[in-house]
Amino acid sequence: MNDPANRSAKIAILDLYNGHPNEGMRCIRQLIDEFSQHNHIELSYDIFDVRRKEEIPDLSYDMYISTGGPGSPFEGEGHHWEFLYYDWLQKVLDWNSSDEQPAKHVLFICHSFQMACRYFKVGNVCKRKSTSFGVFPVHRMPHTEQEWLFDGLKDPFYVVDSRDYQVIQPDFKQLKEIGARILCIEKDRPHVPLERAIMAIRFNAFMVGTQFHPEADAIGMSMYLQREDKKNTVIENHGYDKWKNMIEHLEDPDKILWTYSHIFSNFFIHALNPINAYI
Repeated sequence: MNDPANRSAKIAILDLYNGHPNEGMRCIRQLIDEFSQHNHIELSYDIFDVRRKEEIPDLSYDMYISTGGPGSPFEGEGHHWEFLYYDWLQKVLDWNSSDEQPAKHVLFICHSFQMACRYFKVGNVCKRKSTSFGVFPVHRMPHTEQEWLFDGLKDPFYVVDSRDYQVIQPDFKQLKEIGARILCIEKDRPHVPLERAIMAIRFNAFMVGTQFHPEADAIGMSMYLQREDKKNTVIENHGYDKWKNMIEHLEDPDKILWTYSHIFSNFFIHALNPINAYI
């Protein structure tokens, strides 16, 4: 991986958690701090409460991280916050397609990924038959050898998944028209007669999204899920075997720990280096 050219940057975090308690924001802040310290780079960040307070960043930031969140990716329809969110997205697109430099990278996560898929019209965003919750393998598409977001990751690699919605039935014509690529899909389940969901898409040279949670901190999440209240909640909703399986996967250094240590680092390195181009 290239050494970042810029030694400082401003990050805007678009918080779509709607005020709900979550581990995602803690993990994102931790990843920013860890990258800054390990690479001697000054990364500062501001948080924008999109859904509750209709807060939207301007174009003064070097990169943007748009988070996961609860509920339906359609519940913002007709609400002012969604209009503001998509207006921000289009302004970043316009900036990146103009002569303005450097380009601004965006990472969409889970709920934000589903909203981006709606905006770019690249597939069918719909409700799942049941909640997906746990640690699962995802499979890279054959053309992703040069996808820098996945530098250092294996095939398959493991992710934390927590969602009631999915993106299926990709519109290949639209994907081609906007220059987008599907990067990975969920695990193969031959015994289940359902289409595999899309787990990551590169929408363009500077915007990429993941259905899973690349920010998931394995050690912190393991401790969180072993709290008596959280353990009981997971067992009540998903069963003891699911809880036990998650703890085992979170403590395996080749699974979530590996994903956590690569994806955000790759994102920061390329967003900081203006000479990096998507191939």
